[in-house]
Amino acid sequence: MNYLSFVSMLKSAICTMLFLLAGFFHAQTDMTDQVPLNVRIGPAQTTEGFQPCEPSIAISLKNPDIVVAGSILDNVYRSTDGGYTWEHNTLKSPYGVYGDPCVVASPNGDFYYLHLSNPEGKGWASEMLLDRIVCQHSKSKGKRWSKGGSIGQDHPKDQDKEWAVVSLDGERIHACWTQFDKYNSHEPNDSTIILCSFAGRKGENWSDPIRVSEKAGDCLDDDETTEGAVPSVGPNGEIYVAWAVDETIWFDRSFDQGETWMAHDIAAADIVGGWAQTVDAIGRVNGMPVTGVDLSPESPYNGRIYINWTDARNGSNDLDVFVCYSDDNGTTWSSPIRVNNDEAGSQQFFTWMAVDPVSGSIHIVFYDRRAHDDATTDVYVASSNDGALTWTNRLVSESSFLPQGKVFFGDYNNISAFDGHVRPIWTREVNGVLTVMTAILEVE
Repeated sequence: MNYLSFVSMLKSAICTMLFLLAGFFHAQTDMTDQVPLNVRIGPAQTTEGFQPCEPSIAISLKNPDIVVAGSILDNVYRSTDGGYTWEHNTLKSPYGVYGDPCVVASPNGDFYYLHLSNPEGKGWASEMLLDRIVCQHSKSKGKRWSKGGSIGQDHPKDQDKEWAVVSLDGERIHACWTQFDKYNSHEPNDSTIILCSFAGRKGENWSDPIRVSEKAGDCLDDDETTEGAVPSVGPNGEIYVAWAVDETIWFDRSFDQGETWMAHDIAAADIVGGWAQTVDAIGRVNGMPVTGVDLSPESPYNGRIYINWTDARNGSNDLDVFVCYSDDNGTTWSSPIRVNNDEAGSQQFFTWMAVDPVSGSIHIVFYDRRAHDDATTDVYVASSNDGALTWTNRLVSESSFLPQGKVFFGDYNNISAFDGHVRPIWTREVNGVLTVMTAILEVE
């Protein structure tokens, strides 16, 4: 080969390489452009030794510009512009406010904020801690809140890990939770069960709790403890709920608005390795099930029930996100469907699901480490428009974070969806400081 031929080939190779690099960086830019705007909700702070985490969020079902959120221990956040800016306040109740925030929206525009109790204000130094679940109601788009209705008070038993859903007419709110005979007790006669109760629109006067779980668990707040009850409402007013114990997801239903429940629970899926999972630099993570229903009148999957969870069926260092569904009111269930679409070997955890009541689309938020070889963590939202059969995965965190494993990180994140407006909410850690984040995600 002569010199001129060599130079010509070299120029050609350089041009090809530059073209490929340009394409690569263009692709990277496109990927970055697709990440939705991230907004920090509220300040970094510490209350009674806890930083904000365990966030919950709800979009108004009457006006999607109104969004209300909460985080531990007593934070309440309010946005009137769809989540771009936020007001921060603290919730107060004569029963105390002690975490496990659950914010839900009503079809009539009201909001409810459920949480744990701390009536003496002494936290774990008080025997009265967790003596009931508390429900506070807002008719003012999250600006002002009632003093709170008392749910399930049965001292000295402990009431913990509640969630709620509002009926389709907005006239009844349903709550389900775990009752511990004694939290963290090693006594074999102490047990945990799932209870459910309901109240009218004000959320003040609650029905006597009904035991829903057929099988009781222990009180150690671990895999053999009965936990994770997240109720949902069906298109005809049905109430559905699932929970986990002993590596099984159990399901129950009520066809009379929570008045009565099934005599025998249905095993919906295995939760392989149990719901108490372990992730580097976080510690224990909660893989408990989340229940949702397609309420869209226009959806071909109207009435389909979904259960979302994480488990270790692919290995303890490869937690994945799963969904199963039922088209017969929960009598039979599909095989688990893997939601995250990465290669095997990375961790996905802290999942939560929202089903858009207008479109029927499903959106699931989770932490994800597919792009990293260490504990560096991103946030993804997976979405499905075909009844959970196929999923798209989207990076929604503008930047990664590296947790240190030295602060309490909570047990869950959350997500809300209404008419194409999707608002995931998660905890982010930078140098040991926790903040709560959302993303402005709009989908067709």
